[in-house]
Amino acid sequence: MPLVRLFLNPGINKQDTEYGAEGGWIDSDYVRFRYSLPEKIGGWVTFNANEYLLGQASDVFSWKDNQGSPYAAVGTNRKIYIFYGGGWYDITPLRGTTTSVTFTTNSGSNLVVVNDANHGAVPGDFVTLSNTTGDPGGIPNADLDNEFEIQSILSANSYTILAPSSASSTVLAAGSADADYQVNVGQLSGTFDFGWGTGTWGVLTWGTPRPQSVVSQLFPRVWQFDTFGENLLIQQVDGSLYEWLPSSGVNTRASLVSGAPTKSKYALVSTPDRHLVCLGTENTIGSPSTQDPMFVRFSNQEDINTFEESATNTAGGQKLTDGNFIVTAVRSRGQILIWTDTALHGMQYVGPPYTFGFQQLGANCGCISPHGAIDVNGVAYWMADDAFWVFDGTAKKMPCTVQDYVFKDINLVQGFKVCAGLNTQFNEVTWFYCSITSDFVDRYVSYNYLENVWSVGSMARTAWMDEGVFLKPTGVEYLQDSNEPTISTIYGLTAGRSVVYAQETGFNQANGDPIFSYIQSGYFDIADGENMLLMSRFIPDFKNQLGNLTVRLLLRAYPQATASPSSLDPYVITPTTQKVDTRARGRQISLKIESDDVDTNWRFGTMRVWVQPDGLR
Repeated sequence: MPLVRLFLNPGINKQDTEYGAEGGWIDSDYVRFRYSLPEKIGGWVTFNANEYLLGQASDVFSWKDNQGSPYAAVGTNRKIYIFYGGGWYDITPLRGTTTSVTFTTNSGSNLVVVNDANHGAVPGDFVTLSNTTGDPGGIPNADLDNEFEIQSILSANSYTILAPSSASSTVLAAGSADADYQVNVGQLSGTFDFGWGTGTWGVLTWGTPRPQSVVSQLFPRVWQFDTFGENLLIQQVDGSLYEWLPSSGVNTRASLVSGAPTKSKYALVSTPDRHLVCLGTENTIGSPSTQDPMFVRFSNQEDINTFEESATNTAGGQKLTDGNFIVTAVRSRGQILIWTDTALHGMQYVGPPYTFGFQQLGANCGCISPHGAIDVNGVAYWMADDAFWVFDGTAKKMPCTVQDYVFKDINLVQGFKVCAGLNTQFNEVTWFYCSITSDFVDRYVSYNYLENVWSVGSMARTAWMDEGVFLKPTGVEYLQDSNEPTISTIYGLTAGRSVVYAQETGFNQANGDPIFSYIQSGYFDIADGENMLLMSRFIPDFKNQLGNLTVRLLLRAYPQATASPSSLDPYVITPTTQKVDTRARGRQISLKIESDDVDTNWRFGTMRVWVQPDGLR
């Protein structure tokens, strides 16, 4: 029998059986499809040396100031950082300042009690002490004039920190210092409901009522960024709105936007009319208890500090109806698209006297998370809790060849962590999500919107930013057990770091380790499996190959049988390999391509194989 060209359809197909997916691909990792051909994805390097940020990142954003200088911002559940001029800076806003806190120490211990009435802190919060006097317990004042992570809450009036040196004596309420408290840290992971077991065990002493500030939320901390001119707007999802001004310098902190609602679920600036739109916000500005999760409020035009309606401005608001709460919004062609947990709405600028008009665009199509939707040239793509959707003038479900695989293996309790990322260089929208057994992002699913193909894998990114201000896409990975030093000295730090990467750079992981990439085809046979098949050799066809890769032939006699490799398996393919003798014999054969060496790269073209019918023996 002559050589036969083996054609395989692009995209991963997990909806069909491995046998029913004959002529296609059934599994992959770190592989994308481009020009209908599978190829290994690019590597990544650290964004700026080996610098680690505290906490789990939920958004990364880039922009330029009026002088053209590039900036990036990262928000985690513990901090907010900006990148400028080759370095990261902590701009986490303050929630309050206290003067004359005192200290209680125990001789020989560096665990120090800070006494501050109604401090409002939670475990893991950050406090910066300054102007310390009295050398309390023999600890030098200079050792206490630092930033600390709060270790535990003893009561509403005291908490503990770890000092860089131990006390030489036991004292009660000694010394004095000023304390600057950063905004409370956010929850790391979501919970299904309030009730027994919610929150951190032992946060207060037995029988002590928990203050409102330490009651857990259902959702993890998520930040969302936008700009008003050159100024960075920072919305805490279901929280306050802050602003950071590049003109104030990198050593200044973000501050509350005066006149804006104090509790909203999302915020963005409309274009081209430039209203600041707060979604899921307050009926009475400045009163968090009046928050309506379905209420949309917009500021006066070109004025982000005026939200109160009057006859002389364009501020106003509108309550949406279909849904329980607003989840997210994106700017799209000619309108702002707003998703609730159940529906899609459109918000269009119509001018005075109403300013904006609203209409419902879809039902039963809510978005899964604040960063679960993305717009590509006027077409919106998003993940719901059971399907992928697209809006191109009509809201509709997307045909998806990996739908069952994704939605049977997604941890919906951690659905708020889903992050949609755009990679325009490769025409991809990628959703990063938590698998059913994980509380942390560990899976991705990608859609090539030009070629209409899907791929899956295990790269874990909690936030993503497309190329633009910076030359490469930016991804952020959370390392939950990392205790690496961070950009500034903070005493008593617990584990959990984020590292920022420049993606599509080189061919390896940031630490120099290889990327283990593979793709596997469905099983193919001769004459619908009536005969055994003998593949005596194949001619490989790879483009852009660097280094060696491995081809495996997995054989089985029946669809339910366990596959086994051929006797000569695996087959190492070098850039100069012309043909490979195989001796592969089975009723069904699957092709698997793997690479796990440093500096490897490849794109699979096609393959010509020498196959013929064979007997049972």
